[in-house]
Amino acid sequence: MFVFANLLSALAQLLGIALNIYMWIIIIRALISWVAPDPYNPIVQLLYRATEPVLRPVRRFLPVAWGIDFSPVVVILGIIFLEQFLVASLRDLAWRLR
Repeated sequence: MFVFANLLSALAQLLGIALNIYMWIIIIRALISWVAPDPYNPIVQLLYRATEPVLRPVRRFLPVAWGIDFSPVVVILGIIFLEQFLVASLRDLAWRLR
């Protein structure tokens, strides 16, 4: 059973790292949007392609208030929730299986 516990522990750690990296990608995209970047820049294109599939559905439900897009804030809060709930639950489950 310790093998499955180690697998769950590693999965929780990888998921936590991936969520953390994605949160920083969203933060960087939000910061870059303040300076009107060149849309043909490869880094800007990568950031938009990586974040737009998640931000677009949130934007549909959130109105833009005073010209401010709050969808990155909502997605970051969702990522924090997943880290606190899902990753922590996987870690606890792995610990109990040992």
